Amino acid sequence: MVTVGGDRKLLHCIRAAYIFSEEEIVYATRIQLTWTHLRSLMFIEDKLARSFYMEMCHIEHWDTRTLDQKIDGQLYERTAISRKPENVIKKELAYVKDTNQLLPDLVFRSSYFLDMLGLPDYFSEKDLESAIITQMQQFINELGSDFAFLSRQKRITVDAVDYYIDLLFFHRGLRRLVAIDLKLGKFKPEYEGQMLLYLRYLNKNERKEYEESPIGLILCSEGNTEHIEYLMLDEESPIKVAQYYTQLPDKNLLSEKLQRAIAIAKAHYTERELDRKDK
Repeated sequence: MVTVGGDRKLLHCIRAAYIFSEEEIVYATRIQLTWTHLRSLMFIEDKLARSFYMEMCHIEHWDTRTLDQKIDGQLYERTAISRKPENVIKKELAYVKDTNQLLPDLVFRSSYFLDMLGLPDYFSEKDLESAIITQMQQFINELGSDFAFLSRQKRITVDAVDYYIDLLFFHRGLRRLVAIDLKLGKFKPEYEGQMLLYLRYLNKNERKEYEESPIGLILCSEGNTEHIEYLMLDEESPIKVAQYYTQLPDKNLLSEKLQRAIAIAKAHYTERELDRKDK
């Protein structure tokens, strides 16, 4: 006699056999994903998103609870890689699979959820920075597991003028310094110039021989979608821009916003590639 629970397990097994190829199942076993991992992954309809989560589970050693949280938080849709054409995504995920090395577009996102900070309705950039320091572990969990905190208000001096980098991290997988600038309101073009100054200073004075060049992340409290998408997709730029949420947005509204952003980004990416071919 088969129990209800047994029926459910059997259906999951049938679904897994239908969703995953034999090669994927062998690979999942080799990288030590459990049946519970596969059960969460099999309900992701987008094959590229499923591959993304599988690789991130392997590289960042996610347990099944973390995997479920990342899926529920639409991590794939918030990363730069989801904004690219399908053939480019496949190529980059294959590179990650073959080399076991992360790419920046899998790490940085168009939006971050900072609801764990418990900020009031009105706050300053200083309040935001202090809250991040207080809740550092949760903040790093949202950024990604390979981030290591180095400094707060890192002072750099250029032509006898002092500047301060809000937060300085090191990403072990990317082997790069990551400078984070916190901003209230929408992104402004002058923020990019300021961050570029920080990165050039870090590259010249702080970068170790074994490190790659530094990356900057500008976090803004309001999202101006096209600005963010253009900078997120510019592979030649060392600067990423993202919006942060201090309260979790409605999931359906967030999903609609992300899908619109992905459509804008893919159109921009295609247009840019066509322009390159014409030159």
